[in-house]
Amino acid sequence: MPLLESQVDTNSPQFEANRQAYDALLETLRERHEAVVGGGGEAMMRRHRERGKTPVRERIDLILDPLSPFLEFSPLAAWMMYDNGVPAAGIVTGVGIIQGLPCMIIANDATVKGGSFFHETVKKHLRAQEIAEQHDLPCIYLVDCGGAYLPEQDRVFPDKDHFGTAFFKQCQMSAGGIPQISAVFGGCTAGGAYIPALSDEVVMVRGNARIHLGGPSIVKAAINEDVDAETLGGAEMHTRVSGVSDYLADTEAQALSKVRDIVGALDRAPPPERAGSPPRFDPAEIPGIVPENAQTPYDVREIILRLADDSAFQEFKPEWGETLVCGTACIHGHPVGILANNGVLFSESSLKGAHFIELCNQRNIPLLFLQNITGFMVGTEAERAGIAKDSAKLVYAVSNARVPRLTVIIGGSYGAGNYGMCGRGFQPNFLFAWPNARIATMSPDVATTVLTELRGKSSQRGDASDDEMQDLVDETRRQFTEQSDPYYATARLWDDGIIEPGETRDVLGLCLALTAAIPQETGPSPVYRM
Repeated sequence: MPLLESQVDTNSPQFEANRQAYDALLETLRERHEAVVGGGGEAMMRRHRERGKTPVRERIDLILDPLSPFLEFSPLAAWMMYDNGVPAAGIVTGVGIIQGLPCMIIANDATVKGGSFFHETVKKHLRAQEIAEQHDLPCIYLVDCGGAYLPEQDRVFPDKDHFGTAFFKQCQMSAGGIPQISAVFGGCTAGGAYIPALSDEVVMVRGNARIHLGGPSIVKAAINEDVDAETLGGAEMHTRVSGVSDYLADTEAQALSKVRDIVGALDRAPPPERAGSPPRFDPAEIPGIVPENAQTPYDVREIILRLADDSAFQEFKPEWGETLVCGTACIHGHPVGILANNGVLFSESSLKGAHFIELCNQRNIPLLFLQNITGFMVGTEAERAGIAKDSAKLVYAVSNARVPRLTVIIGGSYGAGNYGMCGRGFQPNFLFAWPNARIATMSPDVATTVLTELRGKSSQRGDASDDEMQDLVDETRRQFTEQSDPYYATARLWDDGIIEPGETRDVLGLCLALTAAIPQETGPSPVYRM
């Protein structure tokens, strides 16, 4: 493959200014990640340990192979929601290596509202199951769950994609041969009881673990029976009497060791390792390349050559449709077809993207979308040139791509450009964002112009005063600025997490390794020249 050469002067004042501005974004991201690692706070963490229980992320460390990576999803879910009282949505999810096998880990944090499920908790749990099902990953549930958070019941219980869907997916995966394994560390009531009850194998910890469809208070109210929690659903009873549990552990460490034994006995081959060479240019330089002002253009190839093995990139149609850079590269030894924005999408760049996607389909090459897009071109000339049909061809190609798709929002993601570059609605296998990312129907400036123009036409009939117009401007700008913020997006799980630019190559390498295990679709895949 041709080697890319950087045109960036890493000693220039502009590079240093960009780097300093981005360092401030990274500092904020790291502070917020550190905050959610503390779970429900020092008092709750101390109470947790006094009960002989291990914090959730320590449990994960103990179950993973030593020094192996853990790719955590959506650590800032529910950020600044519920008075910021549900850090990480009360659940930790991610892919880690157990006995050499990649596994999906779904672990409740009982220091956060007793591990209860809020709307975002359910959404995060379901997203983890979706990834596991798509990539044939055994699911390991580290259960310490109080069931649905009752004040949120209307957003948690009755609808499709609410708590019941988690059980539905668990049953389907088990039936499809994807192992479902639970270790129970605390009380699991009502819906929380079904997570282990529907698992293929269950380990419970003596003294702390409990499973009951209705706790002692519900039993008292329902049938006027007085019973303590241990008698009702303790680990010894469920292992020796009911058979709900398969293994009894004296400690959490013993339970986690047993889960490792179960995974080690699975008849599954670990994924083959791929050899890859590092880029010739340091990924840590990326913050100095991305301008502080999102409207300042830069060449996205400078990002690609800091992600690709050996900074090698075979570019497709480099002289045509230049606002969309397309081409093939390898990341950690895995081949990938890259589509990266270098400006607004015109008809030519849309057709180029659709053509390139068909080539990758034919050759079974996964796709990587690097989003920094204001949208498709508008205006009389663009419409007469057929931007509506040409952009639709790109959207169609993205929608029907049969190879795995990964998306990283490295800048703005606005309007239909989000669709053409495989946004969340197009179900990429993974979607991450950088701290400078912005996502909305349009930018605050454009939204303000559109709405004030519409209201201005109304005001010509005397319907709006100058003060009302100014209020509209202020409120529109405030709303679009707030709602396009990356933390607003990640709190609502519109992505799989905010990652640092310097870590992007390694995150993509892990994701590509997971997608490599997906059986490739066969059959004809013609390439139609656009």
